Parts: sequence; C-alpha cells; structure tokens
Amino acid sequence: MAAPWEDVLRDEAAIREAASVAVDAALLEGVLMRTEGEPNASDVVNYAPFTLLPSAVPSALFEQAYTVQQDFNLLVDAISQNKEFLEHTLASTIKVDDFTARLFRIHMQVLEEGLAQSVFLGINRSDYMFDCGVDGTAALKQIEINTIAASFGGLTSRTAAVHGQVLKVLGKSKEALRLLPNNPSKGLASGIAKAWELYGSQSAVVMFLVEEVQRNIFDQRCVENELWNRNIRVIRKRFRDVFEKGSLDDARRLYMDGQEVAVVYYREGYVPKNYDQQNWEARLLLERSRAVKCPDIATQLAGTKKVQQELSRPGTLERLLPGRAEAVARIRATFAGLYSLDMGEEGDKIAAAAIADPNRFVLKPQREGGGNNLYGEELRQVLEKIRDSPERTSYILMDKIKPQPAMNYLLRAHSPLQVSECISELGIFGVYVRQGKEMVMNKAAGHLLRTKAIEHADGGVAAGVAVLDTPYLV
Repeated sequence: MAAPWEDVLRDEAAIREAASVAVDAALLEGVLMRTEGEPNASDVVNYAPFTLLPSAVPSALFEQAYTVQQDFNLLVDAISQNKEFLEHTLASTIKVDDFTARLFRIHMQVLEEGLAQSVFLGINRSDYMFDCGVDGTAALKQIEINTIAASFGGLTSRTAAVHGQVLKVLGKSKEALRLLPNNPSKGLASGIAKAWELYGSQSAVVMFLVEEVQRNIFDQRCVENELWNRNIRVIRKRFRDVFEKGSLDDARRLYMDGQEVAVVYYREGYVPKNYDQQNWEARLLLERSRAVKCPDIATQLAGTKKVQQELSRPGTLERLLPGRAEAVARIRATFAGLYSLDMGEEGDKIAAAAIADPNRFVLKPQREGGGNNLYGEELRQVLEKIRDSPERTSYILMDKIKPQPAMNYLLRAHSPLQVSECISELGIFGVYVRQGKEMVMNKAAGHLLRTKAIEHADGGVAAGVAVLDTPYLV
C-alpha cells in the first residue's frame, strides 16, 4: 500500500525544501490553530500540524467508507428515535457513569415534557482504520462514530491544496492532480442551512455553542463563513452565556440576547469537564427549546461506546433498520469485534481474556475527544482493578486493529523534522436533516485523514497526537 514517493523520503535536501514550502502553503491556505500560550486570541497563530506527504489509502476501502455513510446516518437517526433501545442499552452504564446518566436524565425529561423540536439535524463523523490481515489484505474497520462536535471538517477542506503544492515542488505534478477535492465545511454548512430554512424564521440565527478555550476556532470559522455566504447570521456563545442570557417564550422558542435561535450547533459539551451545575441547566434549557439542536441529546447518546458495542450483537441492526438488509450488511462489514463488560458470565470471560492477552484489545470508556482509550499493560492493570466491580460496565472492549505502517514526516511548529513510522485513520463526515418523519437530506459530506506516529496509541489532532493528512488513492 505504498505511495509513489519512497524515493523522495531518502533525499534530505529535497525534504527540507519541501517542508519549508509546506509550512508557508499551510499558512497561505489557512490551515491554522491558535497557540497554546494564547488560546483565545488570534494575534499569534500557527499552522495546524500536518503530514509533509499525502498518505496512501486503498481506493476500494475509501469508496466503501463513502458508500456506507448514508447507512450510518439512517442508523444514528433511528437510534435517536428509539427510546426503548437507548433505555435498555444504557441501563448498566448509567448506574456507574455519572456523565452518561445526566445526559440520559435530560433526554427522559425532554421526552416527558414532549419534544418542541420538529426538525432534526445530524452531523457525524465515522472513523475507520485499515486492518491488515494475516495474508496482507486490508479491511475497513470502524473505530467509532462521533455524533457531537465532530471537528476538522474546516481545516481538512484546505489541506489537499497544501499537499498538492508539496508534490509539485518534489517533481510529482501528475500525482498532485490525483488528490481528490474535499470540502466538508461546505457540506456541513449545507445541512445547517437546510435546518435553518426548515425552522422557518428568516430573522433567526444559528448559534455555535463553543468552548471556553478556543484554539481550534479557524476550523469552526470555515463552516461559519459558508453560512455567512448564504446570508445566515451566526453567533458564537458559551454555556455560561446561555445560562445567563438564554430564555424560552411560551412556544419554547429559544432567545439569546433578544435574538431568536433557529439552530444550535454544538462544538462543546461532549466530555464531563465541559459541565458544571450552571452548564447542565443551560443544556436542559437548550434541549427543551424548539431550536434545532445539532445534535439533540438523544443523538449524542446514540454515539456512546456502549451503543456501538450493542450494535454488534446479532439481530440488533435488523431491529433498528427493518427491511434494509443491504444497508445492514454494509454497516456490519465495517465492525471490528466489540465486547460487553456487563456483570455476568459473558463479561467475566472477556475480562479474563483481555487480562491474559491485553495486546489483542482496546479498552474504551464512554468518552469522546481522543486520549481516553487504554492499551497493553495499562489496560491490564485497570481491568484487574475493576474486574469484579460494576465499574467495569462503564467500559467496552474492542479488538485492536492492526494497520500497516508507512513512513512520513509529521510537521509540527517548533519540532524537529524527522521521519516517523505512521498509521492513518479515515473519517467520513455525514449530514442528514429530518423534518417530522421525512428525511429531507442524507449524504456524505467529505472526508478527514489523520495520521500519527505508531508509538502514540490514541488521540486526535486537537488532543495533540494525530496530524492532518490527505488521502492518495492507490
């Protein structure tokens, strides 16, 4: 699965020149992040970390990932509407995981009151690795699906141009022409715009719900600017602002500073540290409102690891997607082995197997955002500690995927230029909009390739481990 630039990797002078061109190209294209020292100001910015060269991706697996995305959109939407399935699946998790329990309580409270929201917008990203079999053939295996605050659709829209420039400088103009156009920021904005339009108020705004620390603001601005280009007004607010200034009228329309809000696009709210008591109250206010939430709380719960594990059980997909045998087959083909750690004989057996052979598995808590999974010796130690405790039910086990590494240079500000053995993860963005029971939009909206050195087990770009990349189809 090698890309056609093995020769270049050995030419130090050419690599140094290409790296210098690459960094300037990234700055010119707007592949930017704020700095750690000044995370809330744009006076000083730097390039977001990225690979010097595009990485080889098998074209058949790339197409498979795109083809199955509409199926995953339908599946996430079906789960979000299935109260019994969420209740049954998360029953053991909510006893031991306070964060999931609080989300679930809000979900139930909103259903009891009756949903004010009639338009539903889903923006997700399904992440895969290429598992290398014993015979050397690669298979597409899903790592997870992110149903809240799926990031880097903006910056990745600008990364292919950088890699195209690098390839030209290295004398690979023909190869540069083969890099695929990719603009998730436009695709994500089209979903938000459709939801805004169906909400039905020309004067209403789209609210980006953002974190206190906003290093990744340029990624969000790419999507935001696409909305401004459609003459849709965007405001940026934090949970704290919603708590202090948000209100609902009698029809449960949401107002911020006197402006009606049509769509709430979450770029925050996916990990426990995002919440104090005020923020939980703000979240409840948003969920009770008529505004289109992206995601609503049921869709956030649909993205939990426990749900992912339950989907791998025989018969579950068929129940959630009745009469869609082909979609079920396409989805199931991407699943790696997933195992429940619920209390009982089944959970005991798999816990014992993982303690005996920890390198076969990944231990996953119910968390988004990268940097949370456990591997190897650390996995064994944690499982030994909790094997007889209900606490183990807040995790799932997954077969460890073993991709074929490739050599590349990872460009990071203030870091030495050195070649690394790397593995990549492919994400496909999905967007869907449903009005009542009618699906009015369902599409794949672009891709994201992230690459990391093999010594780093876990973590995304924002977590500081993986870097942005561009697929070169082989």
